[in-house]
Formats: sequence, structure tokens, C-alpha cells
Amino acid sequence: MFTRTESFREFIRFYPVVSTIIAIHLLLYLFTSLPIFPNFWFKATFSGVNLYIMEGEYWRLVSPIFMHGGLTHALFNSFSLVLFGPALESMLGKGRFILIYLVSGILANVATLLLEPLTYVHVGSSGAIFGLFGYYISMILFRKHMLSQQNSQIILIICALSLVMTFIQPNINITAHIFGLLGGFLLGAIYNRKRD
Repeated sequence: MFTRTESFREFIRFYPVVSTIIAIHLLLYLFTSLPIFPNFWFKATFSGVNLYIMEGEYWRLVSPIFMHGGLTHALFNSFSLVLFGPALESMLGKGRFILIYLVSGILANVATLLLEPLTYVHVGSSGAIFGLFGYYISMILFRKHMLSQQNSQIILIICALSLVMTFIQPNINITAHIFGLLGGFLLGAIYNRKRD
């Protein structure tokens, strides 16, 4: 039986990508909240601000994927990633998992840029996480034989609850959630249909 420390080390060893993303979430949260760091500079430089993206600050299409609006936001997204990320990282491998996560997050931020006002400011990894949901749904449709029925049901329930919460909670970037989900699904459909 593992101790908590051994379990934590095993998680990091077996799921390095999920572990790294969560570590980045929490580190950036600390950088934006602890007074020993230049909090305002981190927020002002790495948040997604549509006007600044249009003026050429294109890193803002990537950096908001790892930034969060507060501890609850960072923990919720990190917890979501812990729930289903390890299984997907094991199935896809590190490289494909990172690619899907980043491409889905970027697509979500591009959609936010195109569909929201220039004054719109956004942070959060939800678009990338919804991209992972979308990719998993495409696997359910096109590669069902690779998945356990129990895992598929759990992922679908989490995805459905997350979608419902998207439209209930205030201050949610609905555009990022929807287009992250669609982006991940399309990536999965392209990849998984080619393999049939």
C-alpha cells in the first residue's frame, strides 16, 4: 500500500504532462497573488486581452491557457484535469496529449478573439480542457473498442455537467468552452477516422 507521498510521486511519474500542467497552473496563480511577486505585471502581460492580441501580442493566444482568475478557478480546472487527464495521457501518449491540449486552447482563444469584443479579457484553461473532452468524445464515436464503457460514461457525465455549468455560472467564457470542445472533437475525428 502506498503512502500519500509515494502515491503523489507515482502520479507525477506516470502522468508527467498532467502533473506539469497542474504545476504551471498553481505556480502562475502564486505569481499573480503573492505580494512578493509583481502580481499586476503577470496579470497584465499574460492575460488574454483581445485588443492587445489584435495589436500583435500573439503570445496572449497561448498564455491565458495557464492563467486563472483566482485560487478556486485554478483548483477547479486542475481538479477537472486530474479526473480524466491521466487516462487520456496514457492512451494518447505525452506528445499527442500536449498537442491536443495546446491546439484546443489556442482555437478557443482565437474564437474568443473573433467573437468577443476587443475589450474582452479572459484567462483559464477551460478551453483546452474542453478540447480534451471533445477529443475523448471523438474516440467514443470512432474508436469505441479502445475504451472501457465505465470510463466513457464517466467522461461523458463530467463533460455534460461542465457544459451545463458553462451556461449557469457567471463570468464564464462560453465561447472558449464551446470552441475548445469543437476543436478537440475535430482533431480527434481527423486523427481517429484516418486510422479506420
